[in-house]
Amino acid sequence: MSIITLTTDFGIKDYFVGALKGSLLSQYPEALIVDLSHEVSPFNIMEASYIVGSAYKSFPKGSVHIIGVDASQTPSVNHLAVLWNGHYFIAANNGVLSMIMQKFVPEKIVEITIHDRLPEDASVMDVFTTVAVHLAKGGNLSVIGNPIATLHEVTELQPVITEANNTIKGYVMYIDHFGNAITNIDRNLFLETAKGRPYELTIKREKVKTIYATYADIERIDAISDHAGKTLAIFNEAGYLEIGVYKSNPHIGTAATLLGLRYRDFIVIEFKS
Repeated sequence: MSIITLTTDFGIKDYFVGALKGSLLSQYPEALIVDLSHEVSPFNIMEASYIVGSAYKSFPKGSVHIIGVDASQTPSVNHLAVLWNGHYFIAANNGVLSMIMQKFVPEKIVEITIHDRLPEDASVMDVFTTVAVHLAKGGNLSVIGNPIATLHEVTELQPVITEANNTIKGYVMYIDHFGNAITNIDRNLFLETAKGRPYELTIKREKVKTIYATYADIERIDAISDHAGKTLAIFNEAGYLEIGVYKSNPHIGTAATLLGLRYRDFIVIEFKS
């Protein structure tokens, strides 16, 4: 049984997700379809890259991942199918794939060229489902596209390190269900830059001097005090710096509500000599 995952900004109110699954099952009834998320903010490829990049590794090799976010084909944006780390990814060449794969080189990239083989009124998702089914059945990438060498890169919101290696400036790329703010600063970048030095995070008007391993660590360090509502930072399971509020809830508030953190807000880590 082949696995096809879906990540879109379609939401769940309308019929689009159901129709997408119906198209897949009509072509391949044995497929196992898994929803990663359909609540990506409209056209937000950074959110999509975080969700897919964090989740795909939990699936077996050979899985096919459809990314239906900002997926329209235009004169400057083509459609791609990519083999990377044993998984297939289908998306527009809008930067989402380069953000998922970061500095790693995919095993193979093809520009999808089957559009003229489908009916004139075929949608983007008709193209993507046709390619996904072909790959899920063991088909070759060369049948559905022409090889290309590189992916379109988006550098606008990459973390920035000062020349002296004293500061990392990163950005909020995702607000999760709990109101936690996930930044694009990953653990490896932090460790490579820190080199064991003490540090201080500036988050809006807050200062944080400790990055905990887990949220619960704040209790282990000081089990007497009431830490509910306190701002803290961890590296989450996906390896990214996450800003949260301990035991956040609608009464206490969250990182998004208490700190006012939003997508693209910046976080600064300063290292002390």
